[in-house]
Amino acid sequence: MCRAFSCIVDASAKVTWRFGVDSHTELLQVAGLKDEESDPSKLTFARVEITPKNRNYLFPDEWELKVDQAIMPNWFAEKHKTAARAAHAKWLAKLDKILVRRQIVHPFKIHPPEITAKHISMLRKWDSVWDSVRGSVGAYVGSFFILPVWKGVKHPHGKYPFAPCVQLWELGLVSSFDGKTWRLHGGEKAKVLFEITAEELRRPPQGAVCEPDSERTE
Repeated sequence: MCRAFSCIVDASAKVTWRFGVDSHTELLQVAGLKDEESDPSKLTFARVEITPKNRNYLFPDEWELKVDQAIMPNWFAEKHKTAARAAHAKWLAKLDKILVRRQIVHPFKIHPPEITAKHISMLRKWDSVWDSVRGSVGAYVGSFFILPVWKGVKHPHGKYPFAPCVQLWELGLVSSFDGKTWRLHGGEKAKVLFEITAEELRRPPQGAVCEPDSERTE
């Protein structure tokens, strides 16, 4: 199974990797190599992955190198490991530019608040963009990455468009939508604490000015 940093190292210690690609199969295509040999003396490449010993990519303790294939090439030596680690250092430098290192919040281990107009306002904002990511988990995971533009949704440059969902999540409220009704779940059993139809939610609050339709993502 491929992990976050994967690369292909050939006998000459040339390393092939791509940021965002962890599939060795894809990397073999990029390198123009074919997996046709089972003789250790004839293998032309090694599938390498480097992963945190503690399996925590946000707060890794030690990075471990592993050759991820059943047959080890008999030429694979320290120079190949050094080349792979050098490539990993470049990958890590790129990752550090976009990764937000903060503790992961388990929403159902937080005592949820009583639902107020503030939470409904967050849900309303989430409703306006949710179709671009299609779920609370995806929106929360996305908040760990700093990207200037998120495809499929209009938003100010550099601003995370799904922040309302994350705000609810970190308060212990997870939203769900069945195509008609929005619900907020909370507590250890993920009970439904609040529900409202999408039609009701999209009505502007009393005294509020309607936002232009062009602001919504269809």
